Amino acid sequence: MPDTVRSPLSGLGYAFTGFAIFATHDAAIKVLGAEYSVFQIIFFAMLFAFVPMAVMMLADRQVDNFRPHHPWLILLRAMMTILAMSSAFYAFTVLTLAEVYALLFATPLIITAMSALLLGEPVRAQRWAAVLVGLIGVLVVLRPGVTAITLGHVCALTAAFCSGFGSIIMRKIGGEERTAVMILYPMLGSIVVMGGSLPFVYQPMSLGDLGLAASVGLMSVLAQVCIIIAYRAAPAAVVAPTQYSQILWATAFGVLFFGEFPDIWVGVGASIIIASGVFIVWRETRPQVSNRNPILRNPNMRYDAGVSPQPKHRRPENNS
Repeated sequence: MPDTVRSPLSGLGYAFTGFAIFATHDAAIKVLGAEYSVFQIIFFAMLFAFVPMAVMMLADRQVDNFRPHHPWLILLRAMMTILAMSSAFYAFTVLTLAEVYALLFATPLIITAMSALLLGEPVRAQRWAAVLVGLIGVLVVLRPGVTAITLGHVCALTAAFCSGFGSIIMRKIGGEERTAVMILYPMLGSIVVMGGSLPFVYQPMSLGDLGLAASVGLMSVLAQVCIIIAYRAAPAAVVAPTQYSQILWATAFGVLFFGEFPDIWVGVGASIIIASGVFIVWRETRPQVSNRNPILRNPNMRYDAGVSPQPKHRRPENNS
């Protein structure tokens, strides 16, 4: 992918476009989920996404092999990606779009906490306070004891946790592993695991539904490309908060296409979670804060993101 001229305005444009495509991708999942198993949807989506991804990886002349330097951590990250994707896809099929997003937006909070607990990175009191406030927002959305906590809620939180854990693994090995490696193995793993489940869940698909499943995979690739370009064109602190624009699309799609009208508590809880995430991003941009910034260094926190959008420093070309 060619270098992009740095321009905050164009970066924002690409970012908002990418996250709008991701929101459309999630609405398509909800449509398909009314008829088909999430395993079947993921299989065909990843199968169709693999073609353009493979072309992009083969065109990258910096890549001479796909052998990972940390195979067990790559495998663990692939497992986290598969689990996050499966959980999120299921949540989208049974909950309102806005409700799922509200819970998925807890991912930055999880990354912040995990970066301190697992990587030993310094997280100061203000960011810990933001994590706690964000967790209060999650409780506002869930309202345990007032409304039933369903499997869909559990899956949305599982997706947020696994996505956060996958980002921590990327944070640990991203400087040593090629981007192509971190894309390839989760994608192949998804195809193999979901393909193995097809004999048990497969339902014949109409040509229109197969096309919609293909569009899910292609939109995932297109959205990731837009976000990669956005982070190359503008500072991470400018682009990172744009991910929260997805909830606006989710609310609009929910009302227009699914008859979903999220209640006031989902809006309140989502606002608290978003405010906490934006505060963490803001804290990480301040010069007196440690340069170990888990959110700004793992800015694309989608549950199905195969790659960190920030360029990585490369290893020497000698791989013998």
